[in-house]
Amino acid sequence: MTDSALCAVQLTKRYGRLTALDALDLDVLPGEVFGFLGPNGAGKSTTIRLLLGLARPTAGRAEVFGVDAADVARAHGHLAYVPADVALWPQLTGAEILHLQARTGPGTDVAYRDELVERFALDVSKPARTYSTGNRQKVALVAAFATRAPLLVLDEPTSGLDPLMEHEFRTAVRQARDRGQTVFLSSHQLAEVEAVCDRVGILRAGRLVEVATISDLRGLRRSEVTISYTGTAPDLTMIPGVAAVQPAGDGQLQFTLTAAPAPALRALAAVDVTALAVREPSLEEIFLDYYGEQASR
Repeated sequence: MTDSALCAVQLTKRYGRLTALDALDLDVLPGEVFGFLGPNGAGKSTTIRLLLGLARPTAGRAEVFGVDAADVARAHGHLAYVPADVALWPQLTGAEILHLQARTGPGTDVAYRDELVERFALDVSKPARTYSTGNRQKVALVAAFATRAPLLVLDEPTSGLDPLMEHEFRTAVRQARDRGQTVFLSSHQLAEVEAVCDRVGILRAGRLVEVATISDLRGLRRSEVTISYTGTAPDLTMIPGVAAVQPAGDGQLQFTLTAAPAPALRALAAVDVTALAVREPSLEEIFLDYYGEQASR
């Protein structure tokens, strides 16, 4: 476990008869950006509270760089945390809050912090009580990204940010990874996770249903193929992995492919194919596949 940035072994949390988290096994590697996906009620926030030692598990344990998460003082010396709902000291200005957090955290790159203030267009001269939700989020993100903590735990970090600031957020995540920091990103914004994460875990009803790289996760689901041809249509019956074959217009055919493409390509080589297009499923489509109709509502 000491080789992991963040680790959970059979981590479980029950509230009476309700199991909020069920025997979670998780291993986040140093230097990676790990996306943690799931809709509201899936158990993401419960997981984060347990990983941070802010709640006591019913069973199992969690570690931060080999330190038991229950030892909050030691474990938090290795991390910076941005909660989903940021609360700030209302009387302090943004600059004062950033200064205070720099003095109490594991170290801050002041020059980089000033750069982030500019990039996030944050007016640090105003008191926090005047900040919108988005500006409170910016303060927390600037403080976290400027820290030299080896682990950043970000819980729905872009709530309240406009698209331009979301772009700056993604840039900051990549820069954190380039510096060797580990980022644990809990989100329901699939495009955000797809853009910056190395691996992703999908949580459903308190259980981890998949952990994979983005490319591997796409590979678990079908690709959509569209071909244009002249003359006789290809015979794709009985081809392994080919399904849902249907005309897509005059001289066009669509089908889904869930296996290695070689058998399908051999069948297509027997006819005069003039064009071929393959579309991989987005992470959102994969996510909805896991949750089925309930998630699409």
